Amino acid sequence: MEKYQIIRMYEDSGRSRRVIDSGLTLEEAQSHCRDPETSSSTCTSSQKRAYTRKVGRWFDGYESY
Repeated sequence: MEKYQIIRMYEDSGRSRRVIDSGLTLEEAQSHCRDPETSSSTCTSSQKRAYTRKVGRWFDGYESY
């Protein structure tokens, strides 16, 4: 069975991509990425908004490994 990992990617090309979670099924990875809190353009929590101010625009995607 193929496994997936969540990757946080940044608009600032100088910032490295970062693995957020791994060992997920496709359904789990897709569910994570559908959450509005997994993108700087749709998040509303004060913690994620503060993170965006600190690091710039970002979003979570997934890939198989």
